[in-house]
Amino acid sequence: MQENADSELIYGLDDRPAPTAAVFAALQHILASFVGIITPPLVIGAVLGLAEHLPYLISMALMVSGVGTFIQARRPLGIGAGMICLQGTSFAFLGAVLSAGLLVKSRGGSPEDILAMIFGVCFFGAFVQIVLSRFIGQLRKVITPLVTGIVITLIGVSLIKVGITDIGGGFNAKDFGAPGNLALGALVFLLILLLNRSQQPWVRLSAIIVGLAVGSLAAWFSGKLVPQPLPDLPLVSIPQPFKYGFAFDWTAFVPVALIYLISTIETVGDLTANCMLSRKPIEGPSYVQRLRGGILGDGVSCLIAATFNAFPNTTFAQNNGVIQMTGVASRYVGLYIGALLFVLGLFPLLGAILQQIPKPVLGGATLIMFGSVAAAGIRMLAQVQLDRRNMLIIAASLGVGLGIAAQPELLHQMPKLVQNLFDSAITCGGLTAILLDLLLPRERTEPAIVASTHRA
Repeated sequence: MQENADSELIYGLDDRPAPTAAVFAALQHILASFVGIITPPLVIGAVLGLAEHLPYLISMALMVSGVGTFIQARRPLGIGAGMICLQGTSFAFLGAVLSAGLLVKSRGGSPEDILAMIFGVCFFGAFVQIVLSRFIGQLRKVITPLVTGIVITLIGVSLIKVGITDIGGGFNAKDFGAPGNLALGALVFLLILLLNRSQQPWVRLSAIIVGLAVGSLAAWFSGKLVPQPLPDLPLVSIPQPFKYGFAFDWTAFVPVALIYLISTIETVGDLTANCMLSRKPIEGPSYVQRLRGGILGDGVSCLIAATFNAFPNTTFAQNNGVIQMTGVASRYVGLYIGALLFVLGLFPLLGAILQQIPKPVLGGATLIMFGSVAAAGIRMLAQVQLDRRNMLIIAASLGVGLGIAAQPELLHQMPKLVQNLFDSAITCGGLTAILLDLLLPRERTEPAIVASTHRA
């Protein structure tokens, strides 16, 4: 265990927690990310009419997330960041994936044809990210600490909306904002907050699990949690490569490929935040090597996902919030996370049980974790020289990004391709930051300071 007095980590990146502690920490990552992993398949299935295939798609999403997370932590053949980088189904691809599916549906395609097209274009799109990973050193000239800090902040702020919506009862909930929902969310939020300030490592390690358990128990007593009969699912889900076939169309591919580019920018932000929380450098050769391996790991994870009938994966930002809350950054915990996610996917009934955790309970836990992600971005921006130029870039980028988040229908009269690409706070804010950082001339303050020093 690390002895650095300045570090709040209980377990550092290369520490090996005991199996019990590792499983406990891994469960908290899974509980924080489980809903995020299975929600995109649920949304895609509902829009495209894939209800009969949903149980299998959810199982594959969990299994692929497990394999990808294991690769990121284990780093075989240099693939992966060598950190806890929980891989999960990416929300960023929803628009492009739905467009590809609706394209096939408009041509009279069956659900199997829709899935064949989606997984076909996502398979080839994964190579965009794999190729970009080889040029991360050059990309760092574009994706500067200023840009990365803005993207991390936008990721956290964007996710906060998800957490607060869950506290209210979930999207389109009939009892949204009911006092009972708010009370449950507040209970979990405050409990995690108090437990996280404990001086006892085990209390911090258990903060999220205890919060979710107490919240679920309170929901049961109050009648908010009514256990539902488990669905009639097969005992085991068996992965089958390209179960639904394989198809390709350039019209569907281009938007997906562009989202892979945007996803790479988001991954750089998530990996940088992870390095900061793990007390690792955010500059220099070792940092670039971690970025290169992490982005390659994302690309390989997406390649595996398309092959085994799951939607594109990315490094989850929720992951960084859990590291912040628990003080556990050990990459060996990532191996346990990967194994447990794989088991959840293998036995779909286990996932069905976890799905019954009430939304307000999950929201109380995720709200503070998502806030931690935004705080990590702000901390990174605080390390950048905040001259007039950089303050202007921050103001413009946050203005554009948060403006899109506040008014999501702003671009709905634009062409569908524009909507798919820019209907996201992270995308718009991140691209604004990149363009302004490239185009605006830098302040020339240092020579003036040096000259005045010499004159003195």
